[in-house]
Amino acid sequence: MDSSPEEKRLRILVIDDEASQRELLAGHLERLGHRVTTASNGEDGLNALHGDGAEAALVDMRMPRMDGLTFIRKSLETNPDLAIVVMTAYGTVESAVEAMKAGAFDYLLKPVDLDHVGVILNKIDSNQKLLAENRYLKRKLEQVEDFKEIIGTSSAIKKVMADVSRVARSDATVLIRGESGTGKELVARAIHFASQRSAGPFLAVNCTSLPETLLESELFGHERGSFTGATARHLGRFELADRGTIFLDEIGDINPATQVKLLRVLESKTFQRLGGERDIKVDIRILTATNRNLEAKVREGSFREDLFYRLNVIPIVIPPLRERREDILLLIEHFIKKCNQKNNKDIRGITPQAKDLMMRHDWPGNVRELENLIERAIVMATGDVIDIENIDPFVGERNAAPERMEVLNLEELEKKAIVEALGKTGGGLVEASELLGIHRNTLRLKIQKYKIQ
Repeated sequence: MDSSPEEKRLRILVIDDEASQRELLAGHLERLGHRVTTASNGEDGLNALHGDGAEAALVDMRMPRMDGLTFIRKSLETNPDLAIVVMTAYGTVESAVEAMKAGAFDYLLKPVDLDHVGVILNKIDSNQKLLAENRYLKRKLEQVEDFKEIIGTSSAIKKVMADVSRVARSDATVLIRGESGTGKELVARAIHFASQRSAGPFLAVNCTSLPETLLESELFGHERGSFTGATARHLGRFELADRGTIFLDEIGDINPATQVKLLRVLESKTFQRLGGERDIKVDIRILTATNRNLEAKVREGSFREDLFYRLNVIPIVIPPLRERREDILLLIEHFIKKCNQKNNKDIRGITPQAKDLMMRHDWPGNVRELENLIERAIVMATGDVIDIENIDPFVGERNAAPERMEVLNLEELEKKAIVEALGKTGGGLVEASELLGIHRNTLRLKIQKYKIQ
């Protein structure tokens, strides 16, 4: 049975130094429903390929700055699944043979027969489906691994796993809530790989990791010349996640302008690239996460109420580690195995004294803090078990007996906690803010307030 044009849609890169040939091919491909990016030479084509995530490329063999053969070798190094079709003149067929040996998918003789282009694209589409099936099987194996990472037998974590299984069957928007380090992205991955979209891409974006000016470009993409430095078209994460899932972490920190654009994607599954005029429609599922109180941000006017309700269709709350202490020993065992393999060590276990200390710790950084602590202990351990001296002093200080604690006022306690967190993370603001459970901008202000060097 023939596929619909929507099903056959490919992202295609056309590289040819002849403008007339380039425009002829691009126009024909766009009429067939494909997404087309063009370049006039191999170097620009390689840059466009990195930004656009093309699935196929039609490449002239003779071009300035980088010939077709060099393009094939360089592009396949980073994108081995790219289907490259070379275009060559009748008298230089031997170059097409050389290109096929280098990894090209097929070739076209110039002047290009547009009907033959359609035949080759059908072959590419069939090949892409085969590759997708292979990726699907691989991701099914990854799905098993992702569920293995959600460790615990507590009623709280069992509820999370049950929620994951239920929401995976639908395409509804999910808002995952929990403190930093509780495993929000892990839950999002588990939802994706258990869903009907598991053969498609899963793309994660941390909305606080980029400046506001770059976040919109990262999400929605941009056209060439849309701002200073935009030398080529760039596909955003929404476009690259087509037929898959996009996970937006720290969604509570996006600015009002981006909130409006995200609302449009949620309502109509359409958007425009920065500097673009054409509406782009995508088939994606949107999962989001936050450690903020979004209801409070709605009340204060910094987060749109209509967007909140669109995101919060199905909420999943991940409990902090201190509220599921019965899972700590299982997590310790899991991370010892994982970190042994990663660091080529053979730690057999943990002493009762160290275990007791870890059971009494509050774990402000949650599961991430526990994993990092186990890895440091394994790396630093000289024997075959983890003992108290291998555990970060921060854990001991946080759980010290009352008679050994200094009497400090609230500001001194706060300054001490910040100093300890910065020492623990080697001065890393992002890691320290996650450990303390505050935003990094708040941490910067407090560092200035207390004159911490």
